[in-house]
Amino acid sequence: MLQAVEKFERARLSAEDWERGALDLIASQGVAAVAVEALARQLGVTKGSFYWHFPTREALLKAALKRWENHDTEALFEEVEAIADARERLRELFRRTGREAKSHVIYSALLRAIDQPIVQPLMERVSRRRMEFLTRAYRELGMDKRGAAQRARLAYAAYVGFLQLTLQLGMPRLEHGEFEDYVEHVIATLIPS
Repeated sequence: MLQAVEKFERARLSAEDWERGALDLIASQGVAAVAVEALARQLGVTKGSFYWHFPTREALLKAALKRWENHDTEALFEEVEAIADARERLRELFRRTGREAKSHVIYSALLRAIDQPIVQPLMERVSRRRMEFLTRAYRELGMDKRGAAQRARLAYAAYVGFLQLTLQLGMPRLEHGEFEDYVEHVIATLIPS
């Protein structure tokens, strides 16, 4: 009977379901909360289903974090890189990153876990990719190499700082209209006209 239940669970849940579940746990409770039993309970299955897809918790974390990286950075950049005008590309990037609430919560949780060996290289890679994207866009706007790198660092620091203030330091959240105004202010401040 137990084998029949596990077979049903394997058919019902994919590795992607476990990865998404792990990302949900990271968003709600942090990286340390990702445990096989807790995740199985959250997904309403037994641990056996997990081991069908992943040999270890670390393998699940790596796969979940790769999924987040691909969605949060690569897929977004692929979409906005298609915009030919660098100014419009940056505006669209700032507006889109202002809307992905769950992705920001995951990013913030990963910052809190930066000392973990599985998280640190990911965050370095993601940050480097984001900085390269921003620097290239600012260069296309006519800024010299140094100025573009500094503006990219400022833009990225504004993003990270906003997340820290809101998600980790408990500063009051902005209402929707206030947040939209803030994003437009960031665009006006950080994108030269």
